[in-house]
Amino acid sequence: MQDSYDVVIVGGAMIGASVAWHLISDPGFDGRVLVVERDTTYQACSTAHTNSCIRMQFSTPLNVRVSQYGVDYVKDFRERMGDERVPEIHMHPFGYMYLAGDEAAAEALRVNQVMQAGLGAATRLLTPDEIASEYPFYDLDGIVLGSHNPVDEGYFDGTTMFDWWRRLARERGVEFLEDEVVGMRRDGGRVVAVQLASGREVGCGTVVNAAGPRAGRVAAMAGLELPVEPRKRYTWVVEAAEPLGQDLPLTIDPSGVHMRSDGKYYMIGAAPDEDLAVEPDDFIEDFSLWEQKAWPAVATRIPQFQALRVVNSWVGHYAYNTVDQNAILGPHPEVGNFLFVNGFSGHGFQQAPAMGRGLAEWIIHGEYRALDLTDFGYSRLAGGGMASELRVI
Repeated sequence: MQDSYDVVIVGGAMIGASVAWHLISDPGFDGRVLVVERDTTYQACSTAHTNSCIRMQFSTPLNVRVSQYGVDYVKDFRERMGDERVPEIHMHPFGYMYLAGDEAAAEALRVNQVMQAGLGAATRLLTPDEIASEYPFYDLDGIVLGSHNPVDEGYFDGTTMFDWWRRLARERGVEFLEDEVVGMRRDGGRVVAVQLASGREVGCGTVVNAAGPRAGRVAAMAGLELPVEPRKRYTWVVEAAEPLGQDLPLTIDPSGVHMRSDGKYYMIGAAPDEDLAVEPDDFIEDFSLWEQKAWPAVATRIPQFQALRVVNSWVGHYAYNTVDQNAILGPHPEVGNFLFVNGFSGHGFQQAPAMGRGLAEWIIHGEYRALDLTDFGYSRLAGGGMASELRVI
């Protein structure tokens, strides 16, 4: 443990680990990195509660490009890590199936499909008859149009990626500390030290806010505002009395409930009807949400799922950007050594490769190189944000 570090990363889950790895693996970086994580079991972080999927079907072009980078990274993971011990990452491309229940929603799918296809995504529009031909288990009553991408969308083993980022970063000299940042000391336009719950003060050249749903609190320690708040998202793993004879794409029902295959089980997800900010330690489940919202929607859309048994359930948190639901990345305009990598609104797991590399590039080189992520900058928030990401589930 040193008295000061070139980079102090607040939060050591998926995003913090990505930043740490991309920093220490860049030949242009020779500094010291400290990752401060309040709970190194990671039991309560968003990373532990993810559904671990990736998609191209976003409404903003930059988010599409970020996911395309992520897919390429997953496919080439061992080569990118440069270590023969690293396993290949399993990916199961069952795709996302967005279902439109009215003409306005259908038109949004059409507009998005043109944009996504123009960027090279394999998104295709399907009429109800075409959906029924490929996926006969759906009840498509009231469905106007579907959007499905069978290429490079679906489940991926992000936990393996997370584990190896941490493992190899530690081997190369990154220090991971179980402690909590509880304060920051500023000198004008710079944060010069972070204060830890253990009583220590650690000097810093750069501070990275990778605190997930707690990001707003971390920003406040530096006297900064960040429009990111924890919002609950529910997941149920279920067993069907009558399993489907084929994979279930990650299906987004017009009700907002989503469902997908999960090995021999199925994974169901939903947001509460009142999608409000909660405390970051609030993981209390509302069991009525399954009975009154999730299960009725699933059983209506897939009649074969009339009989389901819940084998597991949990509540996780989105780090929800209340302005435009896009990531917030890069330096604060007035406190230039305080860097954001926050507000992913449910997309952080799949966006971690691009965002971690991008922020590392900014720290080392002062610019984004692999992918231009400038539009995610903090300064946009004062003007109301960039175009809102409409594909948040």
